Amino acid sequence: MASNLARTTNLDLLRRLVNAPGVSGFEEAAQAIAYQELAAHADEIRRDRMGNVIALKRAVAGGDAPPRRLMYAAHIDEIGMMVRHIDADGFIRFQAIGGLDPRTLLSERVVVHGTKNGSHALKGVIAPQAGWLGTAQDRERVFPMKELYIDLGRAASDVHGWVNRGDVITLAAEFDLLNDDVVVGRNFDDRVGVYCLIEAFKRIEAPPVDVYAVSTVQEEVGVRGVPTAAHAIQPDIALAIDGSLPSDTPYAAPDERQCGLGEGTGIYLIDNRTIGNPGLIAGLMATCEEHGIACQRNLGGATDASEIQRRNLGAWATTIGAPTRYMHSTVQLCHLGDIEATVRLLTHFPSHAAGILPADWR
Repeated sequence: MASNLARTTNLDLLRRLVNAPGVSGFEEAAQAIAYQELAAHADEIRRDRMGNVIALKRAVAGGDAPPRRLMYAAHIDEIGMMVRHIDADGFIRFQAIGGLDPRTLLSERVVVHGTKNGSHALKGVIAPQAGWLGTAQDRERVFPMKELYIDLGRAASDVHGWVNRGDVITLAAEFDLLNDDVVVGRNFDDRVGVYCLIEAFKRIEAPPVDVYAVSTVQEEVGVRGVPTAAHAIQPDIALAIDGSLPSDTPYAAPDERQCGLGEGTGIYLIDNRTIGNPGLIAGLMATCEEHGIACQRNLGGATDASEIQRRNLGAWATTIGAPTRYMHSTVQLCHLGDIEATVRLLTHFPSHAAGILPADWR
């Protein structure tokens, strides 16, 4: 029997978002889902030249001053690979797109999206070294990416006939329910964020601010997609929606522990590129308290918030999101309660957003 959390979560949408391919720079299949879902609830929607999907829900009429602009941004791209070389036997060497960790790659299944002589989705594996080969030292070391290769299990003539250098490779692991409360997928960084963006946008009614929901591209390769959207929108306040960093596992030392799975949405205080605005963080905390939303303080990595914060005249910005265990692996875990808490915060925050800005805001 499904849990209450599973009933609350739109598992069909989450599954479709997670299973769609969308490596950085090649996000079209995943963006098509985001566009369709947002369009049904938007007053305006468009794609910009970078490929970001930008949806707007206008503020309700009121007052003489133009409404403040609130921007939500979640990146739809995922880490992946690109074909670098095909040898005479049909084995494929690859290079990373985004922050792949070679420790996570051996024995992973992949899909090579061949483009030669048509479109071909070719299943393959990242081959481990057989135990009877190599040296004792090989069995103790991490193989660097340049030594790894993909085996499609096909004749060399087929591989050369169907695959081009530059073709995209996605990790093949798909969405699943680990148990009644926890889900697993290869790209919860940041398809869970996109899911929260879409679901909150659907629920927001009669906002007092203009609410922009932006599904961004190319975050994983240096936050490249969001600057064009932020430049066009010129938000007053912005929230990136990305995974918070739980460290409630045996790998974390006691002084490294912060967010816990199942304990609420994470609110970033600081990350490697952004210092969260104190007034915004206080407003988010107050929103959670008023509406009974579980939240926790997070020290993050780096997100789209950094570029939004510094565009044009600047914006109050930080990041929120469901804690995501084992980021940049194919076994990322999220708790459905944390996902729902994130959706609820995003849904309620527009009613509080304009009120936390200084009276002399320009």
